[in-house]
Formats: sequence, structure tokens, C-alpha cells
Amino acid sequence: MALPLVLLLEGLTYAVILSLLAVVRQEKVSLRLVIETLLFTLAVSGVTALSGWPTHPVLFLFALYLVTMRVRLLVDVGNSFARRGRHSQAEALYGLADRLGPDPVAKSILALNRGAMLLQRGETHAAIAALTDLVGKAKEGRLGPRHEAAMHYNLGAAYRRQGMEAQATREFNMAVDAWPASPYARRAEEALGQKRREPKGPPPG
Repeated sequence: MALPLVLLLEGLTYAVILSLLAVVRQEKVSLRLVIETLLFTLAVSGVTALSGWPTHPVLFLFALYLVTMRVRLLVDVGNSFARRGRHSQAEALYGLADRLGPDPVAKSILALNRGAMLLQRGETHAAIAALTDLVGKAKEGRLGPRHEAAMHYNLGAAYRRQGMEAQATREFNMAVDAWPASPYARRAEEALGQKRREPKGPPPG
């Protein structure tokens, strides 16, 4: 089989797998991501056909992955810095990811992790504003159950820090409902259980 045709088939298969993964994750299929995949595939296979350059299929697939997953990869690296308390480096990576043109789903995932970082930094009001803005995106299918559970858990934690216990309880329960098997649901259940175990105030004298 001719090499340009092999690359075309690889790109088409990759686009189908991306779409199927989105369906499995219960996320909205990103049309933009599919278009990026097809355009990159057509460009590389066209150059290969015209120039005769022996583009290795494995290297092509790796390059395709880096191009289409650029935002999510940067978010993952940013998260690793945020977990170690290196928030300035994390914010720089989040900003770079934002400038690289994320698709709608990746943009929502980026906003979610930025909100979580704001909470880690103690910027509770900013975290609540950022995470509340994501609630509508989750309803549009831009966040799958895993990320939706993370959104509700972090929002609940932010509300609790502000002493807004009714809102916190609501968000923790929504985290459990979004994906009961997720680690965020378990943390939400622990937070709810901790509140129930808190001693009540002394009876009125």
C-alpha cells in the first residue's frame, strides 16, 4: 500500500477513535478536533505524495497526537506543577495552552483546572467564580462525568471555605451523583461525612 494512503488511513482511524473516546467519556464530540486531525493528515500525506519523503507512520501518529492533544498535555504538565505548589509555572502553562487555540471541550477542562489551582492558592472568590461559570458548560456536554465530578467537588470545597455550608453540601452531593466511582465523589462523601460527625453546639442553658 502506498505510504500517503497509509497516512490517510491512520489519520481517519485516529479521528474515529477520538470521537468514540468522547462518546465513551460522555463528552461532546469535538468537531474542531476532528477537523484539525483531518487537515493535518491531508497536509502530511499530500507533502509525502508530492515530495516522496518517507514519512514514518509511527512518527506521523506521534506528531498527530502532539498537535491535537497539545492543550490537554500542557494542562496535565501544569497540573503537576500546581500539585507541587509551583503555581506561577502552572499558570504560565495554562496561559500557553489557552493561546494555542483549545477546542471547546479542552477549553472547559483548562478552566476547570485553573479554578482548582485558584482554590489551592486560597483565592476562594475567584475559584467560585471560575467554577460556577463551568456549570453551564457541563450541561452542554463539554465536561464528561469525571470532570463534572471534579468541578462540583472543588466548588463544594470553595463554598465550605466561605462558610456557605448549604451550597457546599449541594455541590458535594452533585459530585457523587456525577460519577459515584470517581475519586472526587469519594472525597465529596468524606467531606459530607466529616460535616455530619462534627459535634453539635451545647444545648441552650
